[in-house]
Amino acid sequence: MSLPHAILTALLEKPSSGLALTRRFDRSIGYFWSATHQQIYRELGKLEEAGLIRALPTEVPARGQKKEFEVLPAGREELVRWVGESQDPKPIRDPLLLRLRAAGVVGVAGLAAELRRHEELHRRQLAVYEAIEARDFPPGRRAADEDRLRRLVLRSGIELETFWLRWLAEALPEVSDMSAPGEERP
Repeated sequence: MSLPHAILTALLEKPSSGLALTRRFDRSIGYFWSATHQQIYRELGKLEEAGLIRALPTEVPARGQKKEFEVLPAGREELVRWVGESQDPKPIRDPLLLRLRAAGVVGVAGLAAELRRHEELHRRQLAVYEAIEARDFPPGRRAADEDRLRRLVLRSGIELETFWLRWLAEALPEVSDMSAPGEERP
């Protein structure tokens, strides 16, 4: 149920075409709520059908022209309802953690290399988030409430990447110290 709310949020921030919206998902919202371009376009149709958004009128309708969408009052009301709704945290579903558990019964062959690869990916993502924070939220700048909330979302991403890097720093020596089936311990 969150993808429609992510789209409503993005459209309330700025009315957009489907293409512009998918680009915004690729650059910002997608860091914490990912969706394919097809999912976004499909959801735009459903939201329009439900009367939560509408395509902005154009002066000269043309075939193939990008439609820009805006949120209708019913869409804003739905988003307000959803923001105030109680929702339990979702359990972690990370394939890497499941693979680590499986390695306990089948061995660790290739796992250390995969952990190092994940470490590099998390290091890169942390650098992206820190660059966004430095660019968009410089120290000493008084931010509007909307920006303060955006920064909180960004900070959660920074903290999650920091967690993963700390955890990987602990996991890598443990896994590296284990031998794969048929291998001698180092």
